[in-house]
Amino acid sequence: MFRRSIYKTPAQLQSMIEPGLITAAALDAVRPLIRAGVTTLELDTIANRTIRARGAESNFQLVRGYHHTICVSVNQEVVHGIPGDHVLQPGDIVSVDCGAQFKGWNGDSAITVVVPDEARPSLVAMREELSRVTEGSMWAGIAAMASADYIGDIGAAIQGYIEAQGVSEVSGETYGILREYVGHGIGRKMHEAPSVFNYRTPDPGPEVKPGLVLAIEPMVTAGGEATFIEDDDWTVSTVDGTDGSHWEHSVARHEDGIWVLTAPDGGAAGLAPFGVVPTPPA
Repeated sequence: MFRRSIYKTPAQLQSMIEPGLITAAALDAVRPLIRAGVTTLELDTIANRTIRARGAESNFQLVRGYHHTICVSVNQEVVHGIPGDHVLQPGDIVSVDCGAQFKGWNGDSAITVVVPDEARPSLVAMREELSRVTEGSMWAGIAAMASADYIGDIGAAIQGYIEAQGVSEVSGETYGILREYVGHGIGRKMHEAPSVFNYRTPDPGPEVKPGLVLAIEPMVTAGGEATFIEDDDWTVSTVDGTDGSHWEHSVARHEDGIWVLTAPDGGAAGLAPFGVVPTPPA
């Protein structure tokens, strides 16, 4: 039985640059609209418009049974929230996941934004801290990919970063890392092998070598890691009701280093604190 290699050729890596940039553009268009009074469906509309204006299509809409361009998860919802008539409120923590397919190649990325709330600065601060920890762990994982021998090194770096942050100000416990939802390979399909765990595992996993493209996406909670799926059969929420955050980038390892495909600067700003300088694939 034929099985496609998890490693891409240099020409294939080049083909993945544009869908990554289109995905980034869609999230850039959505970000300023994440404010009180805006519905999650309005965010979906602007993302879809941006992707189509660049001659691409939403790869989320290619997933069987899903009809939207983005996933929008609010507060205790961690991932896979469905856009609709939900109106964002001051202080909400909002995670937006988006992807684009262009000429048969895919990009996938996610951000978390906290809606300002002058009346509850402590709540905003705690939620921004959760987002900061999650985003930082993503960059720690991406930085690890630059020198990793195996994919398991990436998950170890993500977990290590989160553990180093200490306890959550919300629960007084360590931050939770979702176990049932993980990162993945990406290329001709949005979700490809291999799985990218956001925590340490006994199995080191496949080798990290030139041609590997991964969607690195830690999903972190301010409390327990247990989740359940809401009645809509999509939205993943925390069992204990604590907040969730989700950050993601699609990243390529090539002969000369790594390049974050879904960041216009290739990940330069996010990787700088880790001493890693990204290099575009030749």
